Amino acid sequence: MTRPVSRRAALGAFGGVGLGALLTACSGSDSVTDSANVPTATGTTATVSPQTTSSPELAALFGEAGTCTLTKEETEGPYYFDVDSIRSDIREDREGTPLRLAVRVQNADVCTPIANAVVDIWHCDAGGLYSGFESASQGGPGGGKTDEETYLRGAQVTNKDGIVEFLTVYPGWYRGRTVHIHAKLHVDKETVLTTQMFFDEDLTAKVYQAAPYASHTGRETFNDDDGIFDASLILTMREQEDGYLGLTTFAA
Repeated sequence: MTRPVSRRAALGAFGGVGLGALLTACSGSDSVTDSANVPTATGTTATVSPQTTSSPELAALFGEAGTCTLTKEETEGPYYFDVDSIRSDIREDREGTPLRLAVRVQNADVCTPIANAVVDIWHCDAGGLYSGFESASQGGPGGGKTDEETYLRGAQVTNKDGIVEFLTVYPGWYRGRTVHIHAKLHVDKETVLTTQMFFDEDLTAKVYQAAPYASHTGRETFNDDDGIFDASLILTMREQEDGYLGLTTFAA
């Protein structure tokens, strides 16, 4: 089920742009090419370059990272909020194994890339904490947002190949769930997909042998134990010098 994405003013300060303003800039007949002028909270405009710049080599790697089969819808979960941050590097101060995440967006009907779509992702840190919900994700009180942290959240706009890239860290775990990354796909100001991305258990075991993951012990929920897990949503992973590259295709 889809639902409209509300319009919001941009952050304005230091060229930061809110998700609502970006959705407006990316929708309709006007495409976002190298940059876009969008309204700021002060009533002026800010020029941003929200689109991913990817190499032909990266685009070629998507041949083995999913097809244009309709991507499975998954639950949003309790820890979403619109961080209003258009950025590719979402790490802030979080430590962990570097993960370069690349998502290709396609039209499921005709298998063509969708440019100017907005991909919005969020996940927990190496210790299982979600920004904005640190208390709740540790089993503490509070069902809603409890802090002002914003790490490991952000959005990007797809380029002409339908690709976005994020720089993050390999997610940690928390009780009751296997390792995962949440995502939303927005096209023409509407949320057309809410889903999750998963990891191969052998790779996770390897990553979790190193700091800071090794100190977070007691994991009891794995892919096979997770009622939300779907094997079609496992990321295609490639080892890189300082971490990993993860690829997937969202078809909607």
